[in-house]
Order: sequence, then structure tokens, then C-alpha cells
Amino acid sequence: MAFPAQRMRRLRRTPALRRLVAETRIGVDDLVAPLFVREGIDEPAPIVSMPGHVQHTVPSLLVEAKRLGALGVPALVLFGVPLRKDARGSGADDPGGIVQVALGELAAALGDEVVLIADLCLDEYTDHGHCGIVRPDGTVDNDATLERYAAVALAQAAAGAAVVAPSGMMDGQVGAIRRALDGDGHTDTAILAYAVKYASALYGPFRDAVDVTIAGGGDRRAYQQDPANRRESLTEADLDVAEGADMVMVKPALTNLDVIAAVRDRVRVPVCAYQVSGEYAMVRAAAERGWIDGPAVAAEQLLSIKRAGADFILTYFAGELAEALGG
Repeated sequence: MAFPAQRMRRLRRTPALRRLVAETRIGVDDLVAPLFVREGIDEPAPIVSMPGHVQHTVPSLLVEAKRLGALGVPALVLFGVPLRKDARGSGADDPGGIVQVALGELAAALGDEVVLIADLCLDEYTDHGHCGIVRPDGTVDNDATLERYAAVALAQAAAGAAVVAPSGMMDGQVGAIRRALDGDGHTDTAILAYAVKYASALYGPFRDAVDVTIAGGGDRRAYQQDPANRRESLTEADLDVAEGADMVMVKPALTNLDVIAAVRDRVRVPVCAYQVSGEYAMVRAAAERGWIDGPAVAAEQLLSIKRAGADFILTYFAGELAEALGG
């Protein structure tokens, strides 16, 4: 049977019709908001390369977290900037460290209203900027790093994190963290694994936000995934799920929509996609110059990430979109 050409256009004719037949929707429940908290400051410090975002004090963090919760944003992920850094990243598991203090305050103020996710890595806390313990030759010691990750997970869970999110791409990190949590009685603490984290050029604004410089002008290509590889991402996701990950993440999002789709088809746990700092900054910069409609482009990008298969999205547009959705 031949269909007239206009058949495809009939359901596009009005906004109400388009809403009625839409296959994919973005709602506030799909959003996770990243927030930064810095030790040793008296007022929020703007992040120049991420307009609209700041390094929070603990009091301003509480205000923003409550605002996001009131808008209906179901979760936030917390990144810390310590006053002092060292080779071991000691601040990452210090009970008096900035993230642990902030988690305690947030948990007391919000209860179960907002899911508290703690980024679990060492790069924000090390003076060399790598995600793990560095050997004298400058390479990262995977197994020594796992011990540190286990200690950080325990500190974050004790402070009030409902979810820990290991982001360092160390082999065996999920298993080491799960064993540590279970062994210490934190059996209800979930793990969101950065299962597929590419060595991307889109992380620059984030490194500004957490004051990270990789020693010697180096990079993390020896442990983050090569952007050329797709099949490898499925193996990484499989390994993390087998080790006990409750959720897995693909990062960055827009340059890896095919990977999001493949991972969604592969695993039976929720899939998160991280629309990273560089993706955010490009939209904001072009919008400030009047080249694009920033909110429209942001919404379109988030829709494409959801359409690719993401169950939820970690995005710096979370607060703006939640407001636009009338949360």
C-alpha cells in the first residue's frame, strides 16, 4: 500500500500533536546536578570557564542543594577542592575533609529528599593531578590506588553518601570498593561506576573547577579509554557490572552517543551519561556571542542523549532545565 507523502507531516502540524506522539522526553527526574565545594573560602567563587557555576562554600552549597531539591532534581554529585594537596590525596578520605564535611551537612539537611552522590577519585586531592598513586617513574600504580579508593569509599559512605562514583578508571576499582563497603556494613551504599570514561579533550573547564594540573604536562591516556575504541567500552561495562556496579556511566556524552546506545543494549543496570564541562562551556560560549539559542541547544543535546539510551544524565544544565520545566 502506498502512503501519501503528507502522512508523515500530519502528526507534526501542531505543538500538541508533536507532544502527543513524542518518542523521547526529558523530565526533571532524568537530571543529576554536579556541584563543587571548596575548602578555605568565605564566599562562592565563580568558575570562569563554566559561566553560571561556582566553587561553593558549605553554606552556599546547602542553599543550592535545597533549591535543586525544591525544583525536583532527584540527585546531585559532589566534587571537592581541598585547601592542601599531597601525593596520596589524603584529603579524599579525611573525615574532616571538605567533601565529607559537606556530605554530613547535606545529609542532615536533606535526608532522602535528594540522592547524594560522591565522586570517588584522587585527582582533586593530589599535587600531581593524577587519579591514583604515582610511582617514581610517573606511572600510576593501579593496585596501590585501589587501596586508596576503598578507604575513600568508606569515608564517603560514613559521611552520608548514598552513592559513590569511582571515576579513576582503575582496573578492579568497583570490586575493591564493593568489598570494602560490604565489609564495613555499608551494604546499602550504591556504586555508580564511570565504566566508560574516554581520555577526552572536553574536560578542561572541569579541571579549572577543581584546580587540577596534571604534572609535567602529562595526560591520563594510560588509564582512561582511547576515544578510537568502541568494543572496549562494552568490556569495561561488563567488568564493572560483574564486580558489583549498581549503575554505569558513559563520559563524555555527545561524542559517544553510539556507545551510550551500545552499553544500554548490553547491560541490565541503569545507564548514566555525563554531559561534561566542555560540552556545557561550548554551548554557553556560543550563546553569549549570540550565535545560537543556548537553552534550545542544551535541551536538544540532552534529548539526543536520552534518545541514545541514557536512563539519567549528569549535566551542568540541570538547574536551568529544571526551572524551565517548571519544577
